[in-house]
Amino acid sequence: PPYRGLREKLFGGPREGRLSQPALDVLSVVAYRQPVGKAEVDAVRGTDSGALLRQLVRLGLVAVRHRAEAGTREVRYGTTPR
Repeated sequence: PPYRGLREKLFGGPREGRLSQPALDVLSVVAYRQPVGKAEVDAVRGTDSGALLRQLVRLGLVAVRHRAEAGTREVRYGTTPR
């Protein structure tokens, strides 16, 4: 607490970002149907969602909940507490 001002000067305060409408759509599908795979999200949205899923994972809003065996590349996603 005594160094909070200095820390905020160096690193900045909490940053809030806005998500695009497609990113919100993907996040809502994952939240409603978790754990969900990319193919299921694509089927619900009707378009490719791979880039948006990667973006949401980078932002810490979505996390990998389950990875399939080595033979398949299926990944299941779920939301994080953030």
